[in-house]
Amino acid sequence: MSTLEIRDLKVSIDTDQGVKPILKGVDLTINEGEIHAVMGPNGSGKSTLAYTIAGHPRYNVDGGSILLDGREVLDMSVDERAKAGLFLAMQYPVEIPGVTVANFLRTAKTALDGEAPAIRTWIKDLRTHMSDLKMDSSFAERNVNEGFSGGEKKRHEIMQLELLKPKFAVLDETDSGLDVDALKIVSEGVNRAKANTGLGLLMITHYTRILRYIKPDFVHVFVDGQVAEQGGPELADRLEDEGYDRYVSAAAAAAAETTPAVS
Repeated sequence: MSTLEIRDLKVSIDTDQGVKPILKGVDLTINEGEIHAVMGPNGSGKSTLAYTIAGHPRYNVDGGSILLDGREVLDMSVDERAKAGLFLAMQYPVEIPGVTVANFLRTAKTALDGEAPAIRTWIKDLRTHMSDLKMDSSFAERNVNEGFSGGEKKRHEIMQLELLKPKFAVLDETDSGLDVDALKIVSEGVNRAKANTGLGLLMITHYTRILRYIKPDFVHVFVDGQVAEQGGPELADRLEDEGYDRYVSAAAAAAAETTPAVS
């Protein structure tokens, strides 16, 4: 069974005001086939966790480790992480002018597998996934995300997920900007990918609405760069009713206690 294990992860970024700590000791383990939801207020470090796993150069790892089946992910380049089985669905997918969706996906698949997929099989798979995600076949010849709506960009992300078949996927607020119909289509794609491959999922979200369609096994409350509480799906329902105020207040009180008094 594959496992993605995050141990005491500490991450900072460089700002004009100096080094700013973001993650302050995160522990989280995802096993193959498990769905973990990470929820929390803005600025709590959720996206930092996602981009650190993916290898974004802006984020400085100051301590801890990320292990994929016992291998240290932090020692890998970005492309090595992808080849090892990690996938990031971005909150804000970028445009790639001059590169068509079809060429982008086939190039990525070739890089991961070490050989190009057979054309006839590949075209059939591409058309099937586009149909499942309610994407017109003309999208295959359009430049990646260029002129795409928010929902089309997110559907394209999930098409990548289904075609590339990673071991673990991090979905960074995939539900943001989606209407009800698009949310259902995207969720169906995620569930289909999990059913077909058994991948593990780390879903970052503010809201419980996507959790109605993609049922988590575990929910983690993220506040001030740490996991403040974790539990089962019922925790998400409680957050819907109560919000994050009590966690934010507790984190602020803890920070005040550890801040030296100025004489």
